[in-house]
Amino acid sequence: MVRKQFKLIFIGIFLGVFHLQAVELQVMSAGAVEPGLVLAVAQYTKTSGHQVKIRLGTAPQLSRLLADQPVADLLIAPVSLINEQIHIGTLVTEKGVLIGKVGAGVTVRKALKSPQISTVESFKAALLQADSLVYNQASTGNYLAKLFEKLGMSEQLQGKTKRFVNGDLVMEQVIHGTGNEIGFGAITEIKMFESKGLKYVGPLPRELQNYTTYSAGVMKSAKYPNEARDFLVFLGGSAKPFFEQVGIE
Repeated sequence: MVRKQFKLIFIGIFLGVFHLQAVELQVMSAGAVEPGLVLAVAQYTKTSGHQVKIRLGTAPQLSRLLADQPVADLLIAPVSLINEQIHIGTLVTEKGVLIGKVGAGVTVRKALKSPQISTVESFKAALLQADSLVYNQASTGNYLAKLFEKLGMSEQLQGKTKRFVNGDLVMEQVIHGTGNEIGFGAITEIKMFESKGLKYVGPLPRELQNYTTYSAGVMKSAKYPNEARDFLVFLGGSAKPFFEQVGIE
């Protein structure tokens, strides 16, 4: 299987009027906020005339890309990565602007019966009954690996665990997989694939839930720093309903 490293999204709306001051902002973003970001960018483009190109990746992918000092206007990532980039001077922002938090969820192929996962005990039973468990090599997957260890189940589950680079590949695996396979990922990512053959079972049990909080900042390499700051203000304010609409709290 060819690994998909990044996903590029281009959003632009022809306004019918030529905007002399219109620019194209470059945004690097974690994939978990994609559904809300796409809605927010569409509105921003409509009202400002500016276009936005989004490069999506997992936190590890973004971290590696940032090491190459790419030219971009805005970074949206987990708070830990934003704070790291502020510390080393990649961002000009003194503090990241909060976007929201995303919980981890469970998914299966649409044709399968949903496993019981509402309690810790039923969740553990579902893990043991599954033929395989699929999750990513990023924030969600790293948390799950530690969670299974904490639950004392690492050895029991090790032989049936499949990990992929990002959430998209996890979802594709579950859709096209076989047997009683359970997938895990950011709830927002799971819901994006429901129309393609996935079923969203529900969030992790409350006692085991893990939220990843995302924030944003203007990059020092920004080609359009003023427009980037305006977009950042929009994301942290007027755009909130777009993120809440897709389950980003």
